[in-house]
Amino acid sequence: MSFCKEVREECNELWQASFDHPFVKGIADGTLALDRFRFYVMQDAYYLTHFAKVQAIGAVKAGDLETTKRFAHHAEQTCAAEMALHESFMKLLGVTKEDWAAFEPSPSAYAYVSHMYRSAEGDLADVLAAILPCYWLYYEIGENLKNAKPGHPIYKRWIETYGSEWFGELVAEQIERMDKLAEELPQARRRELKSHFRRSSYYEWNFWEQAWKKETWSVETFDKAGV
Repeated sequence: MSFCKEVREECNELWQASFDHPFVKGIADGTLALDRFRFYVMQDAYYLTHFAKVQAIGAVKAGDLETTKRFAHHAEQTCAAEMALHESFMKLLGVTKEDWAAFEPSPSAYAYVSHMYRSAEGDLADVLAAILPCYWLYYEIGENLKNAKPGHPIYKRWIETYGSEWFGELVAEQIERMDKLAEELPQARRRELKSHFRRSSYYEWNFWEQAWKKETWSVETFDKAGV
């Protein structure tokens, strides 16, 4: 069994949790409150800014010019296509310059980005193992929701983007590359890469959760007398 098939099976419960999350289901049927989606879009724009930079790190760590070219292309696609999508969402959702001036990443978004940079301290396989779940999970969600009728143009466009043919081609390319990078590695090294992948899969689920809760850095109060 290939590396990607193995790790996808091992993370199936985590991925199913993403598929079943009320945030994702709310996009599918159009019931997701726009304030939650607005929170998500701003956090995702922050995340994607750093995702593109980690892709660029992959370009630097590549062992040949063709792979460098492809990772640079992926970074460009993130900057161009994904950010253009978010810019249109910002207008539709009424996000202002003042909103951006006051923006700060949620704890979960910050942790996910930190995990990617920490993984990227390794080689190209480490980089790709950490970023692949973002590609792959979103594509599976897009495929799962292809026949959904959310009844809202912003959710319809989101689904169409991640279930599109061009995005699927990028995902397939990175899956094939990950398998080749991991093919001859010893089991201990493969476990390290699986750990990156699994943690990113957890953070993907947690990204829906932080948007659903509109997570902040505040500390919840509790009844000290009951402790």
